[in-house]
Amino acid sequence: MIFSNLTVPLLGVVDTAVMGHMDEAYYMGAVAIGALVFNYLYWSFGFLRMGTTGLAAQALGAEDRDEMRAVFGRAALLGLALGICAVLLQVPIIEGALALFNASSEVESLARVYFDIRIWSAPAVLVQYAMIGWFVGIQNTRTVLLLQVFTNGLNVFLDLWFVIGLGWGVAGVASATVISEFAGVGLGTIIMVRLLAQTGGRWHRDLLVDVNRFRRLIVVNRDLFIRTLCLLSAFAWFTARGAEMGDTVLAANAVLLIFQSIMSYGLDGFAHAAEALIGQAMGSGERSAFRKAARATSFWAAIVAIAYVILFAVFGSHMIAAMTDIEAVRAMTEVYLPWVIISPIVSVWGFQMDGIYIGATETRPLRNTMLAAIGCFVFLSWLLMPVFGNHGLWIAFISFMGVRGLLLGALYPRLRDRIDRS
Repeated sequence: MIFSNLTVPLLGVVDTAVMGHMDEAYYMGAVAIGALVFNYLYWSFGFLRMGTTGLAAQALGAEDRDEMRAVFGRAALLGLALGICAVLLQVPIIEGALALFNASSEVESLARVYFDIRIWSAPAVLVQYAMIGWFVGIQNTRTVLLLQVFTNGLNVFLDLWFVIGLGWGVAGVASATVISEFAGVGLGTIIMVRLLAQTGGRWHRDLLVDVNRFRRLIVVNRDLFIRTLCLLSAFAWFTARGAEMGDTVLAANAVLLIFQSIMSYGLDGFAHAAEALIGQAMGSGERSAFRKAARATSFWAAIVAIAYVILFAVFGSHMIAAMTDIEAVRAMTEVYLPWVIISPIVSVWGFQMDGIYIGATETRPLRNTMLAAIGCFVFLSWLLMPVFGNHGLWIAFISFMGVRGLLLGALYPRLRDRIDRS
């Protein structure tokens, strides 16, 4: 899961690097805003991945092969419908999104080009969320690795070809993403058909559209939707406030958010492991396995977080240099690098607790604590930015990541005791 997750920010590194070697900083800013719009749009429906994992893991633990199929079917149908809606609503989405950013005219124009192309991949992206969540839930993480490496590797190859080879610029970055996302769904479908033939079970229309099971899916996904929307809103707020300070600050923050992305996707490998193992323990009724999975995944997540601190401290400057040769952006990024160095040890607990609660399909605490955390973030940024500028924004952001983990950790004993009694 760690290896597969790390292919996702690798793509962001390449996107940023190819734009970072263009003539002006606004190319980086445009891709940063365009990518943020899609992160906000797509990961608003990230419950298709997270909710599917917990439910599939519980069906695996109960050895219910028919329900394992139905879990994916329900999530995939929902993802396909939502993706089609996103395509149909593309004009109000981009107009509303750009209205939130006080970016330069050059950044806004190129961000619009990026969006107009990439929006067509929405159905493929959301179906693939359901697919990856299902594979994680049944603990077939090798397939997840294969899909992520194939999809993101193809994306990187097409990025370099379209942007550097053909000179398509921002349009090339977006086109590479669309092609690779549809290719990934195609490969995933082929693998899933073969796997289902081996694992057994049957498709049942009544089970697929069962009202009670759909209601459970909606309840779980409703809380995850709100939680994810808050998380994405925090990144949107961060980017928008950075854009107000100019294209150079916007580009510098975009580079540092790539560091944050590399860290978060790596640590999410342990969170995904917790989702699958804890979900299976819940489905099989083995309550002691819950504690073992929570302890083991949390321990190793902490070890890897410390490794990230060392990585960013030692190689951070070299990573910045690799992503852009615009001297002003490099210098600005170096100023704020220390915030990213301390981020892993602060952020790890929020990611890890997410995995534990999602595996147990206890999603209401995730929603409530995220609402509290984003309220803290907005308040601190409003309070500190007038005094400390971009440093104040980073202080607020790091505090946001820390508050998530603290609140979920404080509630964990209550979750553990409730599961022990069930």
